[in-house]
Amino acid sequence: MANFRVLVAGTGYVGSRLLAALPAESTLGVSRSAPDVVSQTTVHADFDQDLAALPSAESIVYTVPPAGDDSQDLRLARFLKAVRVPPKRFVYVSTSGVYGDCNGQRVDERSRVNPSTARARRRVAAEQLLASWCEAGAFELFVLRVPGIYGPGRLRLDRIQAGEPILREQDAGPANRIHVDDLVTCLLAAVTTACPAGVFNVGDGDHRSSSWFSHTVAELAGLPSPPELSLAEAKEQFSEMRLSFLRESRRLDVRRMREVLRVSLKYPDAREGIRDSLPH
Repeated sequence: MANFRVLVAGTGYVGSRLLAALPAESTLGVSRSAPDVVSQTTVHADFDQDLAALPSAESIVYTVPPAGDDSQDLRLARFLKAVRVPPKRFVYVSTSGVYGDCNGQRVDERSRVNPSTARARRRVAAEQLLASWCEAGAFELFVLRVPGIYGPGRLRLDRIQAGEPILREQDAGPANRIHVDDLVTCLLAAVTTACPAGVFNVGDGDHRSSSWFSHTVAELAGLPSPPELSLAEAKEQFSEMRLSFLRESRRLDVRRMREVLRVSLKYPDAREGIRDSLPH
């Protein structure tokens, strides 16, 4: 069985870009869906079934979300059982949703986790499972708590073109986001540098609201600005999933990302990130 420098579990929007940024000869991707083209750098595995033994790797990057019908992250538990040769380092892509609603206050990695949704509780459970697993084996664990990810194909242009309403600015709280290229830079730093392990908030530090983001996407794409709803109107029209994001407000402190991971962001200004993400 081959030995790899990095194994990337999950080859979706983020994982595929990380794979492309790593040396193909020493990297393996594990995809949840069968690839359209047979590739030497990607294998298929059903994370909802017991997995066969995985190839050994110095570092593992795990980007697979938990299934939506469990209280724990059973996909991750199955994956860990298939890791027969322990890595030196495990990098887990978590969510900033583990902090819950913080009423717009700043949160750093020492802040208490207080998940308010089932999906965030599954992420907390996954972090705890990994902490125990890595501690037992003396592996390094990097947990990246990630906010909303945007980039090419992730600007919700279809919603703006359809005239879907958004929450009005005065009712919208501060937001957190990161461009996919900057997230990949964070993952590369976690995999390749000698920095201390631990929990890292990642984001661009630009806390302008989701309403500002939608209006800016429309402006730069040359589209009409989306109509706005009051919070009371949004509660009547938005899905429960969408409302759950609007109910939570916080400002991620990302100093540890900059000072410990030593990441220099390409898009600290989301406006520039949007501009470069639009179809050309």
